[in-house]
Amino acid sequence: MNAWVWWLVLAGVLIVGEMLTTTLLLGMVAVGAVAAAVASLLGGNFVLQVGAFAIVSLAMLLVARPIARKHLRTPVKLRSGVAALVGTDAEVLAEVDGRDGRVKISGETWSARSADGMSVFSPGDTVRVIAISGATALVG
Repeated sequence: MNAWVWWLVLAGVLIVGEMLTTTLLLGMVAVGAVAAAVASLLGGNFVLQVGAFAIVSLAMLLVARPIARKHLRTPVKLRSGVAALVGTDAEVLAEVDGRDGRVKISGETWSARSADGMSVFSPGDTVRVIAISGATALVG
């Protein structure tokens, strides 16, 4: 079997690994394996293939990965919808416990429950929105 096939098999295995881990690490190395396959197809010897693999993998890890990771996180100012509510303060309207309650978030009334399932908050308390689960705010 030709060397380029083995490089593509390696790239495929790395892509599957990336899909399972979502670390943006194995996918970057997979690009290096594809570069080695291209070097092999162009007639490069094994040393050139390994060099292409190493250089492209390193470049992807040092340059492309930080840029990609930066774009995966949405800055607080750009969040919209329910994602924008996470981290904001809410006023307790009806007692909030691990099962039920009501809070006011940004002028809207939401059903709520305590995020840890044990805390109890009284009307008038200020709580922080930890997460939104469906139409229920998890507060703490």
